[in-house]
Amino acid sequence: MTILFFLYGLLFGSFYNVVGLRVPKKQSIIRPRSACPSCGRTLSFLELMPVVAYVIQLGKCKNCGKRISPIYPIMELTTGLLFALAYIKIGWSFELVIALTLISLLVIITVSDLTYMLIPDKVLLVFTGIFIIELIIEPLSPWWDSLAGAAVAFIMLLAIAIISKGGMGGGDIKLFTVLGLVLGVKLVFVSFFFANLIGAIIGIIGMAIGKIERKKPIPFGPFIAIGTIIAYFFHKEIFTWYLSLVNF
Repeated sequence: MTILFFLYGLLFGSFYNVVGLRVPKKQSIIRPRSACPSCGRTLSFLELMPVVAYVIQLGKCKNCGKRISPIYPIMELTTGLLFALAYIKIGWSFELVIALTLISLLVIITVSDLTYMLIPDKVLLVFTGIFIIELIIEPLSPWWDSLAGAAVAFIMLLAIAIISKGGMGGGDIKLFTVLGLVLGVKLVFVSFFFANLIGAIIGIIGMAIGKIERKKPIPFGPFIAIGTIIAYFFHKEIFTWYLSLVNF
């Protein structure tokens, strides 16, 4: 079953690439069929095979020879691994549906934010509706933790945006508010801590090697995604470790 979820993740990851790339440009996610961004040739079924096609073609278009962005196979593989992780950590329960929905949102906004530095409102609205339905079926305990988590997430990022005078984008604020519904108050803080920690590490490394310019904005959505994954799937281990340090 773990392998099956991994394979499903690869397939959905390929679709989420399309969503993340097309929605910000207000294009249909159904038509036209996927094509090479350089020469425009419609891709065949074999060329659309997640990860495998990229490896076989050595990361190049068969027609024009131009390099294909590595974001495609990376996000496909990431989605596959996260789907498998969700099944391993949660097993068969309705929470698995919520976890897969959460992963789906995070993958789509990561693709969009990395490509355009934009988190589409349309994507957030659709997933907000889905989360509300799912949380009605299986609410957090207590039920109001979802509303409190969303409120805390919104206030926290809005305050940072005001204090830093634009250091936090509106898309990040709205994204984290939506995630607060699923995370609740405690996990919102855990997610935000790891998002900032990882963002700071990547930023320092990027500036050290000259890939990131000082005071130049970088997409924060992917760091929120990573922090959320850590908080959602590993919060029990994190809390246990932290309490062991406190009680030492």
